[in-house]
Parts: sequence; C-alpha cells; structure tokens
Amino acid sequence: MPEISTLPPLSAYLIVSAILFGIGAIGVLIRRNPLVIFMSIELMLNAVNLSLVAFSTFLDSADGQMFVFLVLTVAAAEVVVGLAIIVSIFRTRRNIDVDEMNMLRG
Repeated sequence: MPEISTLPPLSAYLIVSAILFGIGAIGVLIRRNPLVIFMSIELMLNAVNLSLVAFSTFLDSADGQMFVFLVLTVAAAEVVVGLAIIVSIFRTRRNIDVDEMNMLRG
C-alpha cells in the first residue's frame, strides 16, 4: 500500500512567500521601468496569496482561498488600468521612465 505524502510545514510556505514579497519590494524600489514595477507589484500580491492559501489550508478554512479570488480580481483591474495609463503616456512622450514622469498633464 503506498504511503500518503505529508504536507510541508507552514513555515516553508511562509518563507517562500516572504522571499517572493522581498523580491517584489526590491523590484518596486530599485527599477525605473513601470512595466517592471507592475510585475513586481504582481509578484508581491502573489506572495500574499501564497501565504493566504497556506494559512487557509493549515487552518482547514476556506476563508483565505475566497480572499485570494478577491485579491486576484483587484490585481487584474489594477493591471488593466495601469497598462492603459502606460500606453497613453508612451504615445505622447515616447519615454516611460518613472523618474521623468512627474506630471500627469497631457
């Protein structure tokens, strides 16, 4: 009879989540390209989602998994609006460097 595998400890999921969140935070703080900043924000949101699912699994509750769907919905809306703003700025200025975008007038 095959042996049932056990789940890794909760701390393993939280460590991976903290590493992903840290990489995303460093990407937001260091990079100047708005597309890379958006990807870093998405990485941070997915790190939070990983910790929510891990806690939900280890507490035998579906609340964390339902909250993940809410976070994914908000993240999708954020990407749509953010990319629309970036495309609009690129069409007018031909440059999307964050340091040079200090005014949002057209």
